[in-house]
Amino acid sequence: MTLAEQKQHRVGVAYVALSALAWSSSGIFVRLIHADLMTILFCRGIVSGCGVFALFLYIERGRAFRTIGSMRGPSLAATLFSTAAMISGIGSIYYTSVADAMVIYATVPFVTAGVAYVFIKERPSVTTMVASSVALLGVIVMLTGESGGGGSWLGKVLAAIMTLMVAGLAVVMRQHRNVPMLPAMAASAWLCSFVTFWFASPGSVSAGDTGLIIAFGLVQNAMGLSLYTFGSRLIPAADASLLTALEVPLTPLWVWIFLKETPSAATMIGGPIVLFALFGHILLEVRRNRVPAGVAVN
Repeated sequence: MTLAEQKQHRVGVAYVALSALAWSSSGIFVRLIHADLMTILFCRGIVSGCGVFALFLYIERGRAFRTIGSMRGPSLAATLFSTAAMISGIGSIYYTSVADAMVIYATVPFVTAGVAYVFIKERPSVTTMVASSVALLGVIVMLTGESGGGGSWLGKVLAAIMTLMVAGLAVVMRQHRNVPMLPAMAASAWLCSFVTFWFASPGSVSAGDTGLIIAFGLVQNAMGLSLYTFGSRLIPAADASLLTALEVPLTPLWVWIFLKETPSAATMIGGPIVLFALFGHILLEVRRNRVPAGVAVN
C-alpha cells in the first residue's frame, strides 16, 4: 500500500468511525426529547431530509436533477424500506431499553443474509450461518428474561421490524448497485414525516425539544449518513461493516453513562453473545478479504 493509499485509508476509517459515533447518539436524543413519538418522527424527518438532500445537491451539483429523473422501482423500494426502518427504529428505542433494541438490531447482517438467500438466491457462507445461530441464541436468552411490561415487548417487536426493513434495504442496494442512495434517503425521511404528520402535534413542541430535534436530524442522521457516504468509498466494505458495527455497543453505552439506563440481567447475558457473533463474523470477513489470492486461511 502506497503512502497515498495509506492516507486515504486512514481518512476513510476516520469518516466511517465518526459516522458510527453520530448514529450511536440516537438513544440519547430519544430519551432527552419530551415530545411524543409521532411528533419526534415528523419533525426529525423534515430536518434530516433537508440535510441529506442538501448534501446530495452539493455532491451532484449539475447532475442532481438528472439523477433524480433516473430513479425507478428499486429507488422507490429503498425509500419505502428506509421509511419503515426509521419509524420502527426510533419507535423501538422509545418503547423499550436502548440495549434491548440494539441487541436485536445487531443481528441485521445475518437477517440480511437470510433475506438475500430467499429473494436473490445469494447463498450465505458457512461462517455466516454459524454466526447467525450464535446470534439467535443470544437474542433468545435476552427475550426469555423478565419483561418490563407490554411496552417493552412492543419495543422489541419494533426492533425486529427495523432489523427486517434494514435487511430488505441492504438487499435492494446489493442487487441494484446503481440505486441513487442519497435522494432515496432524503425521500424516505420526508415520507416518514408525511406518514406521521396525521398523528403529530408539532405546535406543542417546546423550544428545548425543537433544538434537540434539529440536532437529532442533522447530527445523528444527516451527518452520520454524510460521513459514511464519503468514508465508505475509501476503505474495503468489510472494514466499513466492522466500523459501523460500533454503533451497536456505543448506543446503549452512552445512555448508560449519561442517563443511567441500566440493561436488564437477561440483556447483559444475551447481548455479549450477539456482539461476539457479530464482531467475530466481521473480523473473519476482514481477515479473509485481506489475504492475497491463492493463500489459504488457517
